[in-house]
Amino acid sequence: MVLNAQEESLISVVRALSPEEAGKVLDWARQLADLAGGRAIEWSDAWTDEDLAEATAAAVQRFEGRSDHHTGPAATGSH
Repeated sequence: MVLNAQEESLISVVRALSPEEAGKVLDWARQLADLAGGRAIEWSDAWTDEDLAEATAAAVQRFEGRSDHHTGPAATGSH
């Protein structure tokens, strides 16, 4: 198997960690893979305007969803 530069870099970083920390990284990577649900993940650190707009909209939606849960009598201190 031929690894690309990012894969080689990832392996180098994980090898430099303690066994306990490397295990945490592997657990985190598995969680990300599960979240991806078998979809291919594009490895890029370049963001298009569309990427930024989608990420912003998703963040606002999550924030607003959390805000709804934190309003009401318990959140304001009134009963």
